Amino acid sequence: MEINRIVSRNRVVVTGLGVVAPNGIGTEAFWSSLLECRSGIKAITLFDASKHSCQIAGEVSDFDAALHLRPGINPKRLARQTQMALAATEQAFQDANLSRETLLSDKAVPLILGVSSSAIEVIEHGMERMTGRGPTRVPSHIVSACQPHQAASTIALHFPLLTRITTMASACAAGLDAIGAAADLIRSGRADVVVCGGTDAPINPLTFACLAKAGLVSVRNETPEKASRPFDADSDSGVISEGAGIVVLENLAHALARNAKPYLEITGFATRYDTDPAVSGSGLDATMGEALANAGRRPSNVDYICAHGPGHPVMDRSETRMIKSTFGELAYIIPISSIKGVTGNPLSAAGPFQLIACSLATRDGMIPPTANLEKADPDCDLHYTPKTPRASRLNCILVNSHGLGGGNSCLVLERVNPS
Repeated sequence: MEINRIVSRNRVVVTGLGVVAPNGIGTEAFWSSLLECRSGIKAITLFDASKHSCQIAGEVSDFDAALHLRPGINPKRLARQTQMALAATEQAFQDANLSRETLLSDKAVPLILGVSSSAIEVIEHGMERMTGRGPTRVPSHIVSACQPHQAASTIALHFPLLTRITTMASACAAGLDAIGAAADLIRSGRADVVVCGGTDAPINPLTFACLAKAGLVSVRNETPEKASRPFDADSDSGVISEGAGIVVLENLAHALARNAKPYLEITGFATRYDTDPAVSGSGLDATMGEALANAGRRPSNVDYICAHGPGHPVMDRSETRMIKSTFGELAYIIPISSIKGVTGNPLSAAGPFQLIACSLATRDGMIPPTANLEKADPDCDLHYTPKTPRASRLNCILVNSHGLGGGNSCLVLERVNPS
């Protein structure tokens, strides 16, 4: 296998976390719900779903933009995914204790954000206004609010960043891809601090109608908190959710110089396309192998795998096969879990949610369980850590992500040893 190795120059660490999720706003609320398997899935309230086959989603139901955004920002002119990204960025800056002087230093602070799609709810609103009131009554801000890069450009506009912005759109893998690209900027010396992550707000009538038609959403409407069931034999499909996960990455030397306390070090990243377009996740084994090689690690070094595990039977089985292909007999020993039983699948925010969960897992020495895994799928026969957390000192973690359309991405995370 040909390996494109990442040239190691600077060490990359995670110093700030920000999360707006269906199961909690802020890291501690998010983390406690994962450990307690308190689901964020509920009946849809963002639109009338009574005529839809799927009537459940992971809504951030207690999100009030006015409470989380800075004065002077008009949330009505911003897409929901932009609102949540702004709130998560504010949290990440506070957590990293980044001063205005650091953000406005002579060296640019790049911003890389993953999104899965444009703000469909903004487009829907514009169409409703045009068809109902005529073309002269369409709000002019819609043309900018619905663009994929609006979240990143709005963050750059409202925070004191001397920056350049990049938006990545690779479906569910986009957030992890953004983090991998950010790590490369620091490793190569092109930046000391990078803000990165993912945001998505796909809970709207058109998106849900399309996903239901494709069989990509659960119709377990009577018990929404039990609907997202990674690796479970009774799973009918995944559950779509929304949210934003933003993290601050730094050069380790830069972080230590300002007395910041890193959560984790990012030592490897890889992204590859499926080897067989007809088999979802067929490139994940090669991606895991390349990420480990880039980190200079072997499968035997991995203490925990934070699985993509969306709860869709086909993808869960494929990921299980790919883990076996990469890890061999070790696959049956290494603890694995998916947090999507609690969070649902927030598309491009999924990878950042996983990184945040792994940061807190390393801090507390606790592997989050796989919620709703009650009867294992016979084809998913690995150690998926069901129901209750597992105490463990974590030194090396592998994070998996897979995107609709065939993208696979993996991060290798390690406990920080400053020496």
